Order: sequence, then C-alpha cells, then structure tokens
Amino acid sequence: MNSLDWAVLIGYFGVMVAIGVWSHKRVDDVSDFFTAGGKMPWWLSGISHHMSGYSAVMFTGYAGIAYTYGVTSFVTWSFPIALGIAIGSKLFAPRINRLRSRLHVASPLEYLKNRYNLPTQQALAWSGMMLKIVDVAAKWAAIATLLSVFTGVTLNQGILITGAITAVYCTIGGLWADALTELGQFVIQLLAGVSMFVAVVLKLNDKHIGFFDAWNQQALHGHGKPLVGPYGTVFLLAFLFIKLFEYNGGMLNQAQRYMATGSAHAAERSARLSAALWLVWPAVLFFPMWMSPLLVHAQKPDGSDSYGLMTEQLLPHGLLGLVVVGFFSHTMAMCSSDANAIAAVFTRDVAPVLSARARDWNQRSGLIAARVTTVVFLGLSMAVATQVNSPTFKDIITVVIKWVAGLMGPIAIPMMLGLLRPLRRSGPTAALTSWAAGLLAFWLVNYPVDENISGGVPLQYQVSIPLAVSLVLYIVIGCVKPEATPERLAVIEKVNTDGDAAAAVPVPANAGDDVIGTPAVD
Repeated sequence: MNSLDWAVLIGYFGVMVAIGVWSHKRVDDVSDFFTAGGKMPWWLSGISHHMSGYSAVMFTGYAGIAYTYGVTSFVTWSFPIALGIAIGSKLFAPRINRLRSRLHVASPLEYLKNRYNLPTQQALAWSGMMLKIVDVAAKWAAIATLLSVFTGVTLNQGILITGAITAVYCTIGGLWADALTELGQFVIQLLAGVSMFVAVVLKLNDKHIGFFDAWNQQALHGHGKPLVGPYGTVFLLAFLFIKLFEYNGGMLNQAQRYMATGSAHAAERSARLSAALWLVWPAVLFFPMWMSPLLVHAQKPDGSDSYGLMTEQLLPHGLLGLVVVGFFSHTMAMCSSDANAIAAVFTRDVAPVLSARARDWNQRSGLIAARVTTVVFLGLSMAVATQVNSPTFKDIITVVIKWVAGLMGPIAIPMMLGLLRPLRRSGPTAALTSWAAGLLAFWLVNYPVDENISGGVPLQYQVSIPLAVSLVLYIVIGCVKPEATPERLAVIEKVNTDGDAAAAVPVPANAGDDVIGTPAVD
C-alpha cells in the first residue's frame, strides 16, 4: 500500500466515525439504540441484514476453501444462507418483528422470560453472549490477517485498529449507525467487488484464458464440482438447516434487523431482499477466488492468504486501498451489529437479574449501560482474537464453521421455535433440556468421540449433531411433557397475529415487567 491507498483507508474510517456522530442525534433511548425505534425502512433493514452476515472471513477462510476446492465455497455457504433467509422471510421475520411491536421488547431474548421462564432466558442469554465473543474474535483475527498482508502490521495491532474504530461509531450511534454504515459499506463492497472481478478477467485474458475456458485448466481440476472434499451432501443439508436458524435470528444480530422495521410485512420484505442479495452477489465476489490458483501461489497451507496476494498483484494503488476498505467494511459491519445485539441482551436480559439497581434504570442510565456494555464486549472479543490460531481455537475457518455453527443450534432452537404455534406445548423443560443436551453433544462429537475415531468425526456431523439433538428433544419433550399455560399461549398468539386479532389477545400480567425505556411504536 502507498500513500493513496492509506488516504482511501483513513478517509473511510473518518466517514464511519462521522456517521456514528450523526446517528447519535437519532438515539434518545434504549429502543432507539437497539431497534432504531422500529422506524428503519425495509430496504435499509434488508441491506443491513445482508451486510451484517459478512466479514473478512470470506476473504480469508472461505477464500482458502475456494482456492482449494472451487465453487463448493458458494454452494455450501452463501446458497444455503440465501435459501434459509428466503424460508425465514415467512416463518420467522414477521414473528420476530412482533416481539418489538406487540410485546415491546428491545432484545431478541427478552421475550423468553414470559415464553418459558427466567432460568431459560438466562441460560440462553449467557451462552449466546459467550459464543458471540468467540465468533467476533474470529472476525477480528480475519481482518487483522488481511491487514498484515498489505501493511505488515502485526496481528494484535490489526485487531486493535479495527476494534477501536468500530467501537467509536457503533457505541455512540447504536443500530442506526450500524445500518447506515452498512449501507455505505455495501456501496464500497460493490465498487471493490466489481473492480476485482474485472481485474481478474483482464488478467486471464492476458494469459489467453477465456472466461469459460478457465475451468479446463489443470490448476482448476475438480474446482467446478459443487460438492467436494469434506463439503458433501450431508454437510450442505446440515449447513442449510443451521443457516435457517442462524441467519433468521439465532445469532441475534439479524433478529434486530427484523425488529427495527415498522411492521411484520416490512420485516418480510427486508428478509426477501437480503435473500436475493445472498443468492447473487457472493457469486461475483467468489469468482476471483475460484480463479486464484491460476494467478497466485498461496503461502499458507489453507490458502487463506490467496485473495490478499492476488489483490496486491492485480490492482493499482487507489483501487487496492478501496478493496482493503471493502475487507474492513465486511468485518466492521458484522462485528458492530454483533456488539449491539449482545449489549441488548446484557442490558435488557442479564443486568436486571444481577442487579436491583439495573431494574430501576431510567432512559439515560439504560442508554449509558448499553454503550458501556458495547465497549466491554468489543474489548473481550478483541482479547480472545489474539488467541485465534492457538491450539485451543485453531484456525479462523475452524472457529467459524465448527465452533459457531456447532454451538449456535442449541441456543437458537428454543429461541426460534418458541415463536411458532405448532410448538406451543414445548415449555421450559423442553427448552433447557434441548439446550443442555445440544451443548453436551457438541463436546462429545468434537472431543471424546472425535479422539477415539480414526480420522476424527466428519465435519458435517460435528456441526449438525448438536442442532439435531436439540431439535428432536425440544419437539419430543414438548409432546411428552406439555407445559402450555395461558400466559405462554398469550405470548405466542401475540407474535403470530396482527391487527384486530392481535388486539384481542390478552397480554400476560408480567409481559411488561423490567422493560427499560419507552415501548416501541408500531
């Protein structure tokens, strides 16, 4: 990178901070900070939902998969996400929006106290926060890895730089700042992605390799197969099921995008837009990665540095800076949205249980607590990021695929399925048992069982068995030991009905307890 590239990068950071300062004026209370007061346009919510699912992991871990295996990186990652969000646009998005508009909550987990009970809510809240720290840590490590390729800064320095800038704008501006910066980041990503696509096509032409002839090159032998290596049919089906829950709210930050829209119908449109973007845009981003074996030789065994090396070789200064900004935009979009979601969970669900003073927070105190929690979460995730590539966490893609995908299911099953009428009989026993058994299953298949099987447990089973165990137990226990009460049924009806029908449903006597700030407006 030269001075022009650095100017582009510093200018980007300046714009992000400016957006945070401007968004600060739109944040008057906790509802504004966590759900934009339910005033976010559906199209902005959809773009924000789409962008908050990316990170620099795509340009490191998934670039390595594309370098090694080819198009399976798209078939087993972005395609399942697109399909899962499309299904969730009907199944989950409208119901999650009604959590805010009908139950007046600001955290995706806040309703669990009334849907199940307080212990269930706390179990899911604490485990969700711990998982998110590890998840975001992998994202910091990914962007720091790329930054080291371009600038030579150390991993820890890269983590500190990106984390500090993100902390400034997302802490002062809340979800509005996240969404608006994600809109700008989407535009940057569009320019950077198209620039890289064109640069690769031109370079292939220089080598007298046509757009379609490239797949016949020896270096890309087998790269056109949709399912290859450890990424087979079972993995695809497992990942589809996982992403159905993860990207529709199971990882919390996407749920906030649905909650931020003005109505259930707007949330549905938001999800459909995000699904369409996930189906089309990643293919443009992945094409250069699929072609990378023809253009560069990766230095790292997993190929995670291939995209960075190719970018350095192909793009002129200025455009190189723009692509580096694109890397930052992906990571900062996801990490800032995660920080906001976890701050919501802590201040709305955890702190009132730990402290009597927290139950009496006014709007100003609640907002201060939200901002402090955001900074603390970012700091913890940055500290854990320094341990990525250690014997405990291993490499970046292992953290993202095995840890996050494997542990997300047991947390998401009670949260997401608790919204659905057909599963109204599943109560706290089903929720807590399925959660605990899913976590136990993750530990067993990844450690004791894995160590006693020659070659280890295949990846697709490592990530799918915990979710499958949780799902089966949640449904079966609900049938064997139904725990539907009038209060729990009222919560379910509230999130499944609109208009006059919703108004006719009684609200549980304690549905509004311990709610901080002003109720959201429809």
